[in-house]
Amino acid sequence: MTGITRTSADLDPRRRRILFRAWHRGIREMDLILGTFAETELPTLDEAELDELERIMAEEDNDLVKWITGEKPLPEVFDTALFARIAAYKPDFPYPDHEKPEAL
Repeated sequence: MTGITRTSADLDPRRRRILFRAWHRGIREMDLILGTFAETELPTLDEAELDELERIMAEEDNDLVKWITGEKPLPEVFDTALFARIAAYKPDFPYPDHEKPEAL
């Protein structure tokens, strides 16, 4: 089960490809974050935002999770409004107290 709830039939090929990749990441946390973001926001993103989203999605999932949770500092290149919008889709991951990033 992928979690996809929207149909991609009304999306252009580029957006369909991004939606698929957003729900098929290397780790489930990023499936949930990027997949939910893409389902909700993809139809309204302009070409520059799509370019940026593809650059973000090209990064390693483990790095993305650590940047989103605040476990690692966010590189300046990704300190953008779009990354902040993506990070807002972060579910409340259950962390043991000794592993919980301070930013949460």
